[in-house]
Amino acid sequence: MQHPDTFLYDVIIAGAGPVGLFLACELRRAGCSVLVLEKAQDPHSPLKSLPFGLRGLSVPSIESLDRRDLLDDLTHRAAGGDTPAAAHWMQRQRRPGGHFAGIQFFHDRIDSSHWRYRLPGPIGSLAADMASIEAVFAIRAAELGVAIRRSCGVESFTQSDDGVTVETTGATARGRWLVGCDGGRSLVRKAAGIGFAGTDPEFTGYSAEVELADPAALTPGRHYTASGMYTYAAPGTIAMVDFDGGAAHRTEPNRERIEAVLRKISGIDVKVTRLALATTWTDRACQASSYRKGRVLLAGDAAHIHSPLGGQGLNLGLGDAMNLGWKLAATIRGDAPAGLLDSYADERQPVGARILDWSRAQVALMRPSRSSRALEAIIRDLIDTRDGATYFAERVWGVLLRYDLGDSHPLVGRSVPDFALDDGTRPAALLRTGQGLLLNFEARPSLDILARRWRGRINHVARDAGDRLGLTALLVRPDGIVSWVGEGTPDIEDASRAARRWFGEPE
Repeated sequence: MQHPDTFLYDVIIAGAGPVGLFLACELRRAGCSVLVLEKAQDPHSPLKSLPFGLRGLSVPSIESLDRRDLLDDLTHRAAGGDTPAAAHWMQRQRRPGGHFAGIQFFHDRIDSSHWRYRLPGPIGSLAADMASIEAVFAIRAAELGVAIRRSCGVESFTQSDDGVTVETTGATARGRWLVGCDGGRSLVRKAAGIGFAGTDPEFTGYSAEVELADPAALTPGRHYTASGMYTYAAPGTIAMVDFDGGAAHRTEPNRERIEAVLRKISGIDVKVTRLALATTWTDRACQASSYRKGRVLLAGDAAHIHSPLGGQGLNLGLGDAMNLGWKLAATIRGDAPAGLLDSYADERQPVGARILDWSRAQVALMRPSRSSRALEAIIRDLIDTRDGATYFAERVWGVLLRYDLGDSHPLVGRSVPDFALDDGTRPAALLRTGQGLLLNFEARPSLDILARRWRGRINHVARDAGDRLGLTALLVRPDGIVSWVGEGTPDIEDASRAARRWFGEPE
């Protein structure tokens, strides 16, 4: 019989969306026992499939998936579906790289030469639908032995100094930690008493698949009008923004409602003959006041919400999971240095706040006012310049994401460059064990000694690279973030301090 004080799982995760599943994979890979609780019975939804489920994965997300050997699976699955992104841009003279409030920037304007620590190679975003992303993560979670319980949502919980007891639909679960990945209306966040503040919505957004009496009445593309904005893809895919203060967000969008809003926004007397699918959304932008309270943590939409403009929400959540997973696992193992788990919020909250402001800036550009249209004209001119397109690519793609790790070297806190080592391997493959990585380009014996002291936590690779950017060595965290750089004769004391800060005391 199970002792009442025995915790059945190291971590309980509320929510089996992409963020919860990816975090579960991270923790299970590190040897933690994981239970994922999901209130929905069926993971499938038409809103997760094309066209509404299409998402663009940023550079940090793509790198994270590659470092966990998930990228090829997702790429193959997305290619096996009917993802229209590649075909869409290949039919155009210029390849779009992304957009800001619907204003596109193009690859032929982007200058990546000043991204000093990004080696030449493919860059940009990967298009995939949410259904494919969730399926790939769920398959990997099952392979790793993650326990997933559907139709079993978190109803309440209590926490003590050493764990959390969770009441679910008809059952009780115990874990050392609870992570809320249960969306913008997170029960975990509310029950933990964590604040959630930000800005109220200015609009109700609509996404709908319809049949029109005359599909040619609307011109394909994105259109700003005196009443709002709408995007039309023939024959019947529509997105609209109605600046009503978010009043209609909780109203069921029936055929009559969609037709009325479309007429109002477009100014065209269109007739919707059939509504196949519709959903609403807003630009409400809020962030949790804390990402942790005791043994309860938050990630993804439970920690931050904003409008879906630019598709940053999924990427933000995946970044949370990649940052949190190895830190929580080290805490559970007992080899985490002091403050390691607190560094999750220290690093991720500023990233979230910046994305929320990026979303708000797009809303300001979309308002149906003369001042917004004037500002839009200026942004269009700027985004079509080399410096402008490069700036927007940096922000949308997440290329220059950097955590403040207290080191002035410009590479510390950034993603490890995609070095091509002499034996053909790359850092992404070397990080798939979930350990840290010491790249010792000149095979210095002093670094070999350091690596032996942290054996089992740091993977030591003594190989040169075709282009090592003038560096002697690097210490890389399990999430692919550079934590120490050696140039010339490496300072072993600095390297040891960095190892202690991120990997704890040596054995």
